[in-house]
Amino acid sequence: MAKLARLGLSEEEVERMAGELSGILEHVDRIAELDLDDVEPTSHVVELENVLRADVPHESLSPDVALASAPDPVEGAFRVPSPQAEE
Repeated sequence: MAKLARLGLSEEEVERMAGELSGILEHVDRIAELDLDDVEPTSHVVELENVLRADVPHESLSPDVALASAPDPVEGAFRVPSPQAEE
């Protein structure tokens, strides 16, 4: 598998990973033995809830208010330093 994944593993790492892979496959075999016919497919084991606020439209800032504390606005926009100026 390491060759297929193009991983450069030492012989010691290959032996250790082989043992870990065997353990994983044993767990998969145990899961395969379970009767899951009545279990609904799911992508999460717990119910997910949106923890963000509701997306309710509201009035936004006017350009004048938004630019009021800008250090150097230009033509109704924020002016930022050029990346070349920092070099």
